[in-house]
Amino acid sequence: MSNSAVSPSSPRSNLWKALGPGILVACAAVGGSHLVWSTRAGAEFGWSLLWLILLANVLKFPFFLYGQRYTAATGESLLAGYRRHGVVYVWIFLGINILTGTINIAGVGMVSGALLTGYGITGLSVQMLSILLMVLCAALLLLGHYTLLDGLAKVIISVLAVGTLLAVIFAIPNRPDVAADFVPPSPYRWTSFAFLISLLGWMPAPIDLSAWSSLWMFSREKQTGHFATVKESSIDFYIGYGAATVLAALFLALGALVMYGTGEQFSEGGIGFSQQLVNLYTATIGGWAHWLILTAAFVTMFSTTLTCVDGYPRSLAACCTLIKELPAKRFSQIHKIWILVSVVLAALVIHYQVKNLLQLLSFAAVISFLTSPVIAYINYKVMNGPNVPESQRPGPFLKVISGLGMAFFILMTLGYMFVTFFYE
Repeated sequence: MSNSAVSPSSPRSNLWKALGPGILVACAAVGGSHLVWSTRAGAEFGWSLLWLILLANVLKFPFFLYGQRYTAATGESLLAGYRRHGVVYVWIFLGINILTGTINIAGVGMVSGALLTGYGITGLSVQMLSILLMVLCAALLLLGHYTLLDGLAKVIISVLAVGTLLAVIFAIPNRPDVAADFVPPSPYRWTSFAFLISLLGWMPAPIDLSAWSSLWMFSREKQTGHFATVKESSIDFYIGYGAATVLAALFLALGALVMYGTGEQFSEGGIGFSQQLVNLYTATIGGWAHWLILTAAFVTMFSTTLTCVDGYPRSLAACCTLIKELPAKRFSQIHKIWILVSVVLAALVIHYQVKNLLQLLSFAAVISFLTSPVIAYINYKVMNGPNVPESQRPGPFLKVISGLGMAFFILMTLGYMFVTFFYE
């Protein structure tokens, strides 16, 4: 064996074993917010919302970080930290997740179903394809569990990142001409406020996903035999969150370079929307890349759906276990039950309540943002709890960003309430 070989107990080997939970959150973020909301922001408003996307990533940064740091520092899940401060916090999280989980699973499932029609499947509606894909996700998770999820995420986010970067590079010299009668719209009007809230709700992801990475750390430990240290979990988080932030900017750039000013708008329907999404890439890379890009986009959204079908039920199962103070061995059973229940509820939403894709995605993103101040406050409170080593509690920088983030979420929520109920 060469001297350069890495022993099983080496720091490099342990770091590799720790990587996963943060990247999984990035995978969920890219499919949920980036493909839809970042691209739409660029297509409708050009570069004017880039600063807001970056600001959202900065202000949500601490609350996602706390999910993994708390677990690495204390050895227990973030939701167990909620329980330490009172069972009412677990109940609040449970209620929020039942609502947001059902809607978000339905939303990403419908995008996946819409993209699947690009392969020429015409015998089934988008709604039926979406439901079948969610059922497939449930089956895969019940059989493959975390290993399948972890393996897919690392490959998918890498492929999509390279494809998106290439599309942006090719788009820069090949930007279409701006329509002669084009009047640049302003996003800074009350009439655009609902769009801004939708953009922020899933940018880079709903804050309640911070509990997922915390719970996935235990699944990763079971898979590799190594529980991540604070330093290792932080590196995993920085890689995933950094990738999600860069990709958010790239997707906005793609929309701005290819669609902004051309007079073309995204379709409200699922099939039209999915076709336009793929055409954003092929318009710059070339028609030869159609099937490659369609497959990359579909696999990305399918993996996001898979991640959500695992993540939301995992959080709900943890809440039930903590509320009832059940033994840890019951968690797996409850998790499987919630997977089935969540898919059934999401299927009902798709089948009975959805008229168009963007309507569902907008509602899901708004609900996610309106719950942000609550989840952000609880995460901050838990991270400053007496059971957290003082060296791992938020320092001055994180305290400032956390305070600014919570204030921003509250102000934007109040603004949305004003527009919804009082503005005419």
